[in-house]
Amino acid sequence: MEKVNLKAELRDISGKGHSRKLRRMGKIPAVMYKGGKSTPLMVDHKEIVKVLSSESGEQALINIQIGDGSEKIAIIRDYQLDPINGEILHADFFEISLKEKIRMTVPVIIVGKEPVGVKQKGGILQYITREVDIEGLPTMIPEKLEVDASALDVGDSIHVSDITVGKDLRILADAGEVIVSVVPPISEGKLEEILTATAAPVEMKEPELVKKPKETEEKVEEKPEKKAEK
Repeated sequence: MEKVNLKAELRDISGKGHSRKLRRMGKIPAVMYKGGKSTPLMVDHKEIVKVLSSESGEQALINIQIGDGSEKIAIIRDYQLDPINGEILHADFFEISLKEKIRMTVPVIIVGKEPVGVKQKGGILQYITREVDIEGLPTMIPEKLEVDASALDVGDSIHVSDITVGKDLRILADAGEVIVSVVPPISEGKLEEILTATAAPVEMKEPELVKKPKETEEKVEEKPEKKAEK
C-alpha cells in the first residue's frame, strides 16, 4: 500500500466560525483519533486533495508530519464534502501502528477481456460485489484486488473464495459471496414485461411521523367583534 506524506498543524480552537475561517485560508479542520482520544489538527486543503487523488486514494497510508515535530502513521477514517461544490470540509484520521493488524475496505476491480459468455452467447455481465474488507498488517494490504472475468461462460461466477491474497491477509467477506457472474440474455418478451412492471404506478404512502413537531406559535383566541354604537 502506498505511503504519502501530509503536513499538519495542531489547533486549539474549535467551532463553526473558526472552521469557516480556516477554509478561507485554504486549510480544513481535521481530527486524528487513537484509543478513544482525539487530536484536533488543521491541514492544507490542496494537500489532502493530493492524498485522495493518489493511486491509493482513501486506502493510502499517511505519514502525518505535525508542526510540533512529531510524526504519526494514519489512515483516512472519514471526510466530509460540501454538497454544492464538492470541496472537502473536514477530515478524520485514525492513527495506526505498522506492527498491528487493521481492517480496511479494498475495491475489487474486474480485469481482462470481455467474458466468453458475453461476447459469444450474448450473456449479461453482473458486477455484484465491488469491495471487500481485508484484515492484515497495513503495509501488506493491497490497494485493490483484481479479478479476471474473461473466461466466464453463461452461468459461471467468481466468488470471494476464488480470490487469492497473501498468507498473512484474510478476506472478511463470506467465501460464497459472488463477485461477478454472467447470466443468460433476457428475451424481448421478458424485457418488455420487466419494463412494463417498472412503469406501473406505485402507490405512495405518506411518511410516518416519528416525532410530533412542537407548535411554533401559540393559538390566539379570537374575540367577537363589537357592534358599532349608534
